[in-house]
Amino acid sequence: MSKINKVVLAYSGGLDTSVILKWIKENYNCDVVTMTCDLGQEEDLSGVDEKALKTGAVKAYVEDLREEFAKDFVFPMMRSGAIYEGRYLLGTSIARPLIAKRMVEIARAENADAVAHGATGKGNDQVRFELSVMSLAPELQVIAPWRTWDFKGRQDLNNYAEKHGIPLPTGAKHYSMDRNMLHLSYESGELEDPWEEAQSGSYTLCSQPEKAPDEAEYVTIDFEKGDPVALNGEKLSPAQLILKLNKIAGKHGVGRIDIVENRFVGMKARGVYETPAGTVLHIAHRDLEGICLDREVMHLRDSLIPRYAACVYNGFWYAPEREALQALIDKSQERVTGTVRVKLFKGHALAVARKSPYSLFRVDLATFEEDSVYNQADAVGFIRLNGWRIQGYAKDLVKGSK
Repeated sequence: MSKINKVVLAYSGGLDTSVILKWIKENYNCDVVTMTCDLGQEEDLSGVDEKALKTGAVKAYVEDLREEFAKDFVFPMMRSGAIYEGRYLLGTSIARPLIAKRMVEIARAENADAVAHGATGKGNDQVRFELSVMSLAPELQVIAPWRTWDFKGRQDLNNYAEKHGIPLPTGAKHYSMDRNMLHLSYESGELEDPWEEAQSGSYTLCSQPEKAPDEAEYVTIDFEKGDPVALNGEKLSPAQLILKLNKIAGKHGVGRIDIVENRFVGMKARGVYETPAGTVLHIAHRDLEGICLDREVMHLRDSLIPRYAACVYNGFWYAPEREALQALIDKSQERVTGTVRVKLFKGHALAVARKSPYSLFRVDLATFEEDSVYNQADAVGFIRLNGWRIQGYAKDLVKGSK
């Protein structure tokens, strides 16, 4: 690693990144610029820039990226129907490429030589950050202190913070948490035992279903070309829509999962994820596609969902394969326009009605009543033609058994 004069650090103001700020200055003898992102985590960020400057930063950025996050990252991903390993809606994963993008932009504006992050050597985030930086600015060096310093755990960080006069957080954190407008994740604590049920402290965005309202609530979501544009008839910006729907769906306990997933770095990890708005939008979008998408287009797109989800989860947002997939997906979404009504009740979200000006649903074909379009006798030839292959296979099996 060549001489570093200035570093841009992804900074939350918490214990880890505050220690990292001081540690980089101490070990690299360079200037540090911090960057704190507002991604709709609904956290009071006032004073975070002052804390960074007091801890030794030469400049502190606080960036409001809520609308960019929703419009340019969350919505394109949702158009794809992406879901990792059948359940995870990729709330943490999708935020990392935007954070990396803004870090790179600030690094170039500040003539920095490197960027730094606080991800550990055990997790996926280190990969997501660094692959994104490599894609956008391969000339920048990356500092990842958790992979190089001698600190072994939280107590070492506390000791270092006390030694250097860095304010310590009040109260012990039971969980390792990550939050943005799309989700809130929980790890550690009792969750390190897959047989242990998550405690009540892991309910923040979502009500416990048994404590949710006893009456169902209906919401309508309007889509244009695969993107949600209105909630209950009210036109909203992407970020506003997600944040408002979070409150409604979360009240009914919708959007919580408890899973063991396969990390890209090779281990299994257990996490609890709360994704209220994202869950409702995923269900509604998928339901609308049922009447808008051609069968073969839908099946083709569905076959690519695992590949797209892996691109997001594994940190390949800026890779050519994700961009190629996005082009196909966006083409498929040109007629995914319409309205879906969703019923929310006790942890469940169920699409119960849908309409679209591009609907491919034909009552005259689907009806069980008398019609003049579909000739049921035509099915005889259709079945016979499709049966030749199966009949031949069955005969071979009979021969082989003798």
